[in-house]
This record gives sequence, C-alpha cells and structure tokens, in this order.
Amino acid sequence: MWWVSIVMPVYNASCWLDECLQAIIDQDFTGSMELSVFDDASTDDSRKVVESWREKLKVRGISLVVSGHNSPQPRGVGYAKNKAISQSCGQYLCFQDADDMMLPQRVRLQYDACVLHQNTLIGCRVQRVPEGSTERYTRWINTLSQDQLITQAYTSHGPTVVMPTWFCSRKWYLKVGPFDEGGKGVPEDLLFFYQSLRQGGSLSRVDRCLLVYRYHEKAATHSVTEETIWRLRVDFLQERVLSQWETFTIWNAGKQGRKLYRCLSPTNQKKVKAFCDVDENKIQKGFYTYEESKERPKPKIPILHYKVASAPFVICVKLDMTGGVLEENLNSLQLKEGIHFYHFN
Repeated sequence: MWWVSIVMPVYNASCWLDECLQAIIDQDFTGSMELSVFDDASTDDSRKVVESWREKLKVRGISLVVSGHNSPQPRGVGYAKNKAISQSCGQYLCFQDADDMMLPQRVRLQYDACVLHQNTLIGCRVQRVPEGSTERYTRWINTLSQDQLITQAYTSHGPTVVMPTWFCSRKWYLKVGPFDEGGKGVPEDLLFFYQSLRQGGSLSRVDRCLLVYRYHEKAATHSVTEETIWRLRVDFLQERVLSQWETFTIWNAGKQGRKLYRCLSPTNQKKVKAFCDVDENKIQKGFYTYEESKERPKPKIPILHYKVASAPFVICVKLDMTGGVLEENLNSLQLKEGIHFYHFN
C-alpha cells in the first residue's frame, strides 16, 4: 500500500511539467509515494513529457501511474481528479496542479498533519507567482487564523484552504466526494469544500509556505462565473448561518448589501431588521424599499449607523479594501467573528 498518492490532473500543461515534476522528485518525505496523472484530452505533448520522467521518478522511488482520454473535448477538472484518484492507491492524497510547484517539505509536513487530523482538509501557505498578481487574495490565504478557516468560508475568495494545497486521507475523500463532474463553469473545489464542512470535516493549515502557486490566464478557475459562485455562497450562508439566527443586520446599505437581501429566501428576508453603514447619505434616507417585492405594502428596511445597529451582522464590505477602516470599526464593537458576525464579501 502506498502511503501518499500525489494526484495530478493534466490539461495542456506541457510548459510547466518539468518544473512541477522536478519539485516532486525533490520531496524530503521518506515514506512511499506514487504520482497519479490523468490527462484530460490535452492537445499538446503533456502526456509525453510526463512519460519522459518515469525513470527519474522510479530512481527516487516514486511509482508513476498515467492514463487519460483523447476525446475532442476535455471532461473538466472534477472528472480528471476523480480519475486520477481512482487509479491511485495511497492512504493519503496530496493534490497537485500541473502548473504549480511543491517546496521540498510539502508532502512530509502535510502528511504529518494529516495523520493527526484524519477528517480534515489540510492546506499550507503559498508563494504566488508572478509576484503581486493577486496581492489581496494571497495575503488572505496566508494570514487566516485557524478559526477563520471556518468562519470565512462564505467570502468570495472561495475555499479558505485553497485547492492547490489540499492534502487529505483517502477515507475522507471517499466520505465527502467524488468531485462534481459538470465540467467547464462548475466550481468543483468549492462544492467539495462545502460538502466536507457539511459532513463535519475540519480544516487546518500547515503554517509554512509549501507551494508556489502560479497565476495565469489559462487557469481553470477563470471559467466559473461570479454569478454561479454568488448563488452557491448565498445558499450555503442561509443553510449554515442564517438558519440559526432569528434576526440579523446586513452591514452595507450599498449595492452588495442590497443584492444579498434580494437573493435571500422570503423567510430570511423577514429576519433582516436593518442595514447599517457609515455613509451619512444612505443613513439619512432612513430606509431601503424592496421595490421588486410582491408584498403590499412593500418591505422597508431601516438604514442605521453601524454604532447603533445590533448584532449579529453579515458583513458585505470587502476585507482589506478600506485602508483598515472596516476592520477598525468592527474591532471597536468588540464582537466575536463566527458568533456576532460573518464576512460575506
């Protein structure tokens, strides 16, 4: 039985594979490893490049399993991941994107963490290349606290433990999975992440940078629309948080706050007792009228200054975008994240 299977879906990744595979060979993990690659109908020489590394991998003691298909169209990342997992046999799964590079300690440190935390998605810190390409996102990935891995699962950034860094037991994957195979436009990582939390799974991060995470225009992430992600996030927020609350306040009387309100179920719309804001013009209007409502009279929601509004809050203001003002205002109220408020943006 292999201890760790490195799971790698590949699609037209030929230009990155040499760096990626060299980094796998450079791992300092002393247990058994295999690399399981599934080629999702690449039209370049990806599969040939992978095959050319078979001997070098073997010398390092890493077994290589490769398969794929040559259909006219790729079947998508979810399908490729499931295939790569089903042909592998390790007790632990280390997910690797073909365009990223592991640092030498990655498998060892995540394996050690996973042995202690079986029903857990384990992540790590990342180095983003090119540098500065997604500054806010990278800072968020690397500075979340252990508690925030859970509480910030509703933000637009997606999974708090980011997919290219996932490491988990096969047992946990089998309980939660498989990945959604809807193909292009389906956020299979986010769906799996939510499902893992629904199953009672926990989240953890090795607080070391163990992955070079590449940003480029061809990344599969770009095929998913914001609207798809929004809908999934609203539904998950309603299911996990709002269902537990009798009333709440939406922090932001602007576009994002009103959009959230309009997308809530009628039951949850009735729980919104106010919007709150710092903008005097919005506060002076006194209330927001839900014009699209079929109800008569139309619902009118008060707009208050955040200092007089009452918790719990759903925060619809982007983190790390107000020069620290939002964070300061929140701190001044001495509230606890995950009890008195959740970030949604």
